[in-house]
Amino acid sequence: MSGEPEALRSSRWFEGEGLRAFSHRSRARQLGIGAEELAGKPVIGILNTWSDINPCHMHLRERAQAVKRGVWEAGGYPVEMPVATLSETFQKPTPMLYRNLLAMDTEEILRSYPFDGAVLMGGCDKSTPALLMGAASADRPIIYVPAGPMLTGHWHGETLGSGTDMWRYWDEKRAGTISEAEWGTLEAAMARSPGQCMTMGTASTMTAVAEALGLTLPGASSIPAVDSAHHRMAAASGSRIVGMVRENLKMSKIADRRAFLDAVTVVLALGGSTNAVIHLVAMAGRCGVELSLGDFDRLSRCTPVLANIRPGGEYLMEDFYYAGGLPALMAQIKDLLHLQRTTVNGRTLGENLAEAAVHDGRVIRPRENPLSEHGGLAILHGNLAPDGAVIKHLAASPHLLGHTGPAVVFEDYRDMQSRVNDPELEVNAGSVLVLRHAGPQGGPGMPEYGMLPIPDKLLREGVRDMVRISDARMSGTSYGTCVLHVAPESFVGGPLALVQNGDLITLDVAQRRLHLEVTEDELLRRKQAWTPPEKIFERGYGALYSEHIGQADMGCDFDFLARSGAAVEPDAG
Repeated sequence: MSGEPEALRSSRWFEGEGLRAFSHRSRARQLGIGAEELAGKPVIGILNTWSDINPCHMHLRERAQAVKRGVWEAGGYPVEMPVATLSETFQKPTPMLYRNLLAMDTEEILRSYPFDGAVLMGGCDKSTPALLMGAASADRPIIYVPAGPMLTGHWHGETLGSGTDMWRYWDEKRAGTISEAEWGTLEAAMARSPGQCMTMGTASTMTAVAEALGLTLPGASSIPAVDSAHHRMAAASGSRIVGMVRENLKMSKIADRRAFLDAVTVVLALGGSTNAVIHLVAMAGRCGVELSLGDFDRLSRCTPVLANIRPGGEYLMEDFYYAGGLPALMAQIKDLLHLQRTTVNGRTLGENLAEAAVHDGRVIRPRENPLSEHGGLAILHGNLAPDGAVIKHLAASPHLLGHTGPAVVFEDYRDMQSRVNDPELEVNAGSVLVLRHAGPQGGPGMPEYGMLPIPDKLLREGVRDMVRISDARMSGTSYGTCVLHVAPESFVGGPLALVQNGDLITLDVAQRRLHLEVTEDELLRRKQAWTPPEKIFERGYGALYSEHIGQADMGCDFDFLARSGAAVEPDAG
């Protein structure tokens, strides 16, 4: 792209003698912007997910100023735009219900405003896939600025990882091994700064995905939120997007199938979140790239886990950054990656990794000493999950990875809450806890209910893990032998809806098998007797969601967004 005014998309709004151009320039002057300030300059949208109720993004208003500085310095004109914020902590029943809404927001903002390119700012779990899904559909030059992980927590001489240590100590509190006073001090020590979770939860997994795809500057996803390097990265991203516009380096030229296969490989080498499976499938679909659950399982069998980070490992994201960050990890597995593909800085992935080095082999393990010889995720199939299910076996108890036990069934989350700690509940350490009506439609929104709580009476006996099966998701910071994303979900009549108390269920991770030990004739009889549940939503966004949401194995995108079709450019003249 030449960079001349007529070559810029935004020039259709501001150049020429027509009435529309006059109106646009007049309103720009109302904003205090003279026509000479826009002439020949790429207009860069800065899509910011900052809000007062999203602690992961509380610093992004400040970082947007650094992005603007970079845009100005490179000869562009920055325009900051608010888009929906998805706060994992506060938005209920789950921000997953609204991931596609932010994707729609992003796509339509990029399409309907005079932006030549965009900087996307996010980090909290669903923000990254949502922003990138929308950007893929709009297909502009974009660059991603990750929020970055928060600082490490400290308590009683221990380092704390958000989420992971919350779950661990919650079990200990319920078991009576820590006091109310200790619990209160733990609450104050867990989250010390702006930024996303500093474990390898969904947020850090998905920002690593953005970098692995080639959509961030090298090393951007590992920088702690409050580090001065984060300011510099934001400014450099603002500068680079102007160059991308002039080069016409669109997202479609970067995020191809090679990029998505590399992103899957990186997630596996990180021991990353199970949520990445759903999000990557959805993101690939928006890019017109075929990516299946089979790709995850195939790559998992040949990808070692090298990142020794909680919940599957020992260290935290600050340690990972100082150990060399994502470039250092990717350099360790260069033979598994497609090194000739293009990234946002205009260089190939191989060129970006040429100087990367590991500075702490305890945090980023060498190939000859992996945390695990195979990737941390496995895809299961069987009569209980015809379309697949996911388990993060890296974070599970080894003795439960091959297990058969009787089902203890909870109809939904409220039923589970009301009965799981009932002293009369018939359950033991060998039982298989089953939660249904927690999937994309039944949740609604597929909440992170998959780490079902161990019953109190078993905690007091010393039990700390059990096989747990659901059509829900699980927080990326969670752990345990939890089978997730069972598809199709129970709400639409998937086999999970047919499980009865006492049915034997077999989990065999080595054979990738999840099986309900019930005859086909009996399952057919139960299916014929099954009654669909009543609709959850009568109107509004919830009704739109329920009518168009896909199942977990297809990425939970809306059918009308996931399908192919040309984007319609507005007539700005």
